[in-house]
Amino acid sequence: MRITIVRDGESASAEVSDDLASVTVGGRSYPVRVVARSPLRIDLEIAGEKVSVEGWPDRYPSPPAPVDVAGERWTVSVEAERAPGAATGPSPPSAAVVPEALPPLAPGAAPIAGGVPVLPPMPGKIVELRVRDGERVARGQVLLVLEAMKMRNEIASPAEGVVRGLAVAPGTNVRARETMLVVAPA
Repeated sequence: MRITIVRDGESASAEVSDDLASVTVGGRSYPVRVVARSPLRIDLEIAGEKVSVEGWPDRYPSPPAPVDVAGERWTVSVEAERAPGAATGPSPPSAAVVPEALPPLAPGAAPIAGGVPVLPPMPGKIVELRVRDGERVARGQVLLVLEAMKMRNEIASPAEGVVRGLAVAPGTNVRARETMLVVAPA
């Protein structure tokens, strides 16, 4: 699959093998080893260097918002088609098909009909998550706790509904105007 990353208006592309064993950038191939994996983070070793990618839920074929790659924020898009001559083996777990009920999120957008995106009021770090994907919530119910400027901010649900597209976990750094989750109509 082809991955395009964008930062400060500059873009670069890479081809990732179907088995996640190698990545090709600028015509040069590098070995990749998955060191650790969780629902919102994957730790890789690429040509001997350790790289962590955070904020890309493993059930999404493309990340719902910019991701942290080795501590830096990047916008990432994925082309689902394989490159000519690419192997036809199974897709990597991060390229799994998104369930119909959980479409990908775009920063600041509500992809679920009538859904309300929950955005951080300021950049910070998620220190506590009080809901799960698919959980029913009431208007005003605390969804998560965001630490910013040495203060803990409780982020409440803007509406009654069901949590969808949860894109954060404890420890995730977030920026203002990036969708953390959507509260969809029940």
